[in-house]
Amino acid sequence: MTDSQHTRDGRESADVVILGAGPAGLVLGNLLLRSGIDCVVLERTARDHVLNRARAGFLAAHTVRVLRRHGLDEGLRRRGSEHGVCEFRTEDGLFRLDYRQLGNGEPHTVYPQHELVADLLAAYVDSGGRIRFETEAVQVGDADGARPWVAAREPDGLTVRWRARYVAACDGRHGAGRKSLPDEAVRHHRDHGVSWLGLLAEAPPSLDAVGYATHPRGFAGHMARSADITRYYLQCERGTPADDWSEERIWDELDLRMRSADHGPLRRGRIVQRAVVDLESDVLGTLRHGSLFLAGDAAALISPSAAKGANLAVLEAELLAEALAADLHRSDSEGLARYSDRCLTHIWRAQEFSHWMIGLLHGAPPFQEGMRRSRMESLRTSRTHQDWFAEQYVGI
Repeated sequence: MTDSQHTRDGRESADVVILGAGPAGLVLGNLLLRSGIDCVVLERTARDHVLNRARAGFLAAHTVRVLRRHGLDEGLRRRGSEHGVCEFRTEDGLFRLDYRQLGNGEPHTVYPQHELVADLLAAYVDSGGRIRFETEAVQVGDADGARPWVAAREPDGLTVRWRARYVAACDGRHGAGRKSLPDEAVRHHRDHGVSWLGLLAEAPPSLDAVGYATHPRGFAGHMARSADITRYYLQCERGTPADDWSEERIWDELDLRMRSADHGPLRRGRIVQRAVVDLESDVLGTLRHGSLFLAGDAAALISPSAAKGANLAVLEAELLAEALAADLHRSDSEGLARYSDRCLTHIWRAQEFSHWMIGLLHGAPPFQEGMRRSRMESLRTSRTHQDWFAEQYVGI
């Protein structure tokens, strides 16, 4: 624990201390609160940062059902839009898949994640939920006992200790939850050797579909976020600084890789956000360590190639909320015992599809490039393959 001169006297407590105010933490907080369980959310950043950090915006049908089931879908119903078409642009031409008509017949719902987070935060606070912003969890202790604790650094720099029955780490791969795992905790990691320059442009969508383009110079992607905002991706060399490319170079490269000369120009606009993403996958061997449970990116990191991260987070949060309620209200611990295995089944399914998508969109050495083109041709021509793609693409 921290030296006494840097520690605030007194202790805080809650039945469940939740680390992180992303989709996992806020869905979990809302569901626990509605079950009458005393909980608190500790978030290391300021409120404005939480409400404005841009993330993926494709919600799976299962995610929409979870939000609807618990009355957390008001904003989604008013401002979300269904989406069900992918467009692939390759050296062999263009083809489209209306995946709403394939597989299980389910669409995505486009709803920017910062708007979802704003909805969840408002619902939580309006229901009396406790949240501490600019309060960074630095350590989880005694997780193998009946009364774990969380040491958290408050805005004034002093540290307070929170006592709990359970701790839910929804604070990402670099958060206190992961850092507090025992040395013997198993972690499965894969670096896919691919990097993307992720871009947010003040520009209307140029396609009525999610666009995936393969090109000898690398992958390019187009994903609508709203009527005025579009997300783009450009494959780049590992280690490329996010600000290394000028806006003119970015748009010229997008035009080239998306074959605008053949399929129509892109609508250009100001680049308002950029970041380099190294495509990695990371899964813990178990998502429970005594009284500490992990969800969201703390449980597993997945590449953005298949838009699964936030959807896994919501699924895990609902499962964990149900299990905690059963234990705290009825002393039924079966759900907590099964939580990790149930989540990992979904996580590994999503990881497998994400890995398949990376292979579909990125070539390089001749053998790998041949496999990529064969995979793309099969997706273009095989109804069986298209049904499988649709089920995996929207499923979770």
